[in-house]
This record gives sequence, C-alpha cells and structure tokens, in this order.
Amino acid sequence: MARGDDFSFAIRKHIGTLGKYANGWTKELNLVEWNGGAAKLDIRDWDPAHEHMSRGITLHPEEAKALWEALGQYLESLKNPNCQ
Repeated sequence: MARGDDFSFAIRKHIGTLGKYANGWTKELNLVEWNGGAAKLDIRDWDPAHEHMSRGITLHPEEAKALWEALGQYLESLKNPNCQ
C-alpha cells in the first residue's frame, strides 16, 4: 500500500489490537515496512481500511526489548502500591 510518491508502507504482520474507538479506528501493534526498509514494530491508530493512520511510534528490536522490560517493571510495581 502506498501514499504519494515519497511515502510508502506495508503492514507485514498484524500482531495485535490494543484498543478500539467508537469511530471504527483501532490502535494496533503491527510489523510495518516503511519506504521499502526493514520492517519494524509499530504502534499507531488505523482506520478500518488501513488507508489512513495517526502519528505513532516505530521500534527497532532493541527498543522493543527495552519497552518490554520497562513495562514489566511498571506492571510489577502495581502489585505493591507502596512502591509506586
């Protein structure tokens, strides 16, 4: 799928839907190839046809691992409210 002459993207794998909105858009975690480059993990909102998107965040594997670790620590801290 492409948008204009200087911007292209292809969703290589849908990993999961993180949220749904009343307007039909969804917040998704996907593996996306941008401008023909290597696919990266990507979190952003998409319209139902995956033609329009919001701004989002792309993560290299090292960044995804750091996010995973940080989220794990945060979620673990929620188990002990005195440590927040």
